[in-house]
Order: sequence, then C-alpha cells, then structure tokens
Amino acid sequence: MTYPDLQIELKDDIAVVRLMRASKRNALSDGLILALRDVFEKLPSSVRAAVIDGDGPHFCAGLDLSELQERDAAQGMHHSRMWHAALEHIQHGPVPVIAALHGAVVGGGLELASACHIRVADSSTFYALPEGSRGIFVGGGGSVRIPKLIGVARMTDMMLTGRVYAAEEGERAGFAQYLVPEGTAFDKAMELARRVAQNAPLTNYALMHALPRIAEQPADHGFFTESLICAIAQAAPEAKTRLRDFLEGRAAKVSKE
Repeated sequence: MTYPDLQIELKDDIAVVRLMRASKRNALSDGLILALRDVFEKLPSSVRAAVIDGDGPHFCAGLDLSELQERDAAQGMHHSRMWHAALEHIQHGPVPVIAALHGAVVGGGLELASACHIRVADSSTFYALPEGSRGIFVGGGGSVRIPKLIGVARMTDMMLTGRVYAAEEGERAGFAQYLVPEGTAFDKAMELARRVAQNAPLTNYALMHALPRIAEQPADHGFFTESLICAIAQAAPEAKTRLRDFLEGRAAKVSKE
C-alpha cells in the first residue's frame, strides 16, 4: 500500500502509519482521510496493533482549510459522513491503535487522535478546537468522541473561547493517557503497541468493540452484554492456554513494576 501523504511500515506485528505532510503541519486533506480509511480497512491479518504518528514537529494541525469548498447542506453532510466512515475504521477496526502525539493536535487532528484507543503525548503537545472562531463546526466525529474524553463542558469552552490546552493540563483533562518527555512519544507508543500485540486477539477485539458500547448501554443491558462477551472470550482456545499457563506457574504474575 503506497499513498503520497501517508507512510506505512510494518515492524513485526505492529503497523506504523505516519502522516507525511510536515510542510502543512500534517493537515488532513480529503485524500489523506481516504488513505487512512483504506489502510485500516486493509491491514494485513498478521498485524496485531498499530501506531499513528505525524512526520515533523506536529502530529496534525487539523483540516486542510485550503481544500475547504463551498458546499450546500447535503454536500456538507456527505463530506462529514466520509470522515466518519474513515475514522470508524480506526476506532472499530481490527486492531488497537495508539496515537503518538506531539506539537499541534488541533481540530481534525484531535478528532483523529480521539478515534485511537490509547494516546501518548510528549511535552510539546498542545490541543485546540478552533472551529468556533472560524464559523464552522466539528465534522469528523469530534462532537461524539471528544466529550467522552474530556466532558461536554470542557469541549464547549474550547470551541467558544479558543482555549488551548498544553501537554500537562491536557493529560489531566483526559486528552492523553500518557505524558512523556519531548521527542519520546513514538518510542512509548511502540512500547505500548508491542505489549498490546501480545494480548489474545479476541480480548483486544472485545475491548475495542464491546467496551465502548457497554458503557453507553443501560446497566441491565450492559451486564447482559458483558456476560456474553466474557463467555465468548474465555471459550477461545488461546484464552484457555493462557489461563492454564498462569495456573501452572508459566505466566508472569501482576506486580507494581
């Protein structure tokens, strides 16, 4: 798979997907969004986890406004739905995805990051949603995904006032689960991806696909869904082997280190 603005590299069972528009701060063009959709739709079956990174000093500064066209309401809706379909392949695709964040994570870049399952930010990272000041609204799924990370009130404030979150306060707010020194986000993301890739694939799939849905279900529905997923996961041959290894002392025990 080759794309002009996207680099794909397989490192054993990890797919590294890198935005390659550094001269535009990795702003998202329609072509780049469609390339991301294509990549995550067609990942090789050998891949067990993926890392999304951005070339240069920024992860992604948002929508490429030079491509912004005048659209009627129907065209605007279909354009937004195209983004939704692309990012859906990341959030509910075949493997867990870790985002390596640095520099600008702004607008559509934050929408892309929020579709990933784990976000690692370095100390150069900053977050913003400038759509409010530009007379537009998020259209890549941000109004659904971002409030689940930081809450509706924080997102409303960001869009109304243009507030920018620096790396440390962004981690506290919930944008990222990890904060590392500048220049090390990719290394940490790869470390996590390797760890994630060692899990049973069915368990990873359940965490990506079932857990978010259970969280949105009424409690009684959630308990029932959980029981079904639990039964399916533990019935898998790999799960039985792993449990046997633990019980017979061949698997590492949990420790604080």
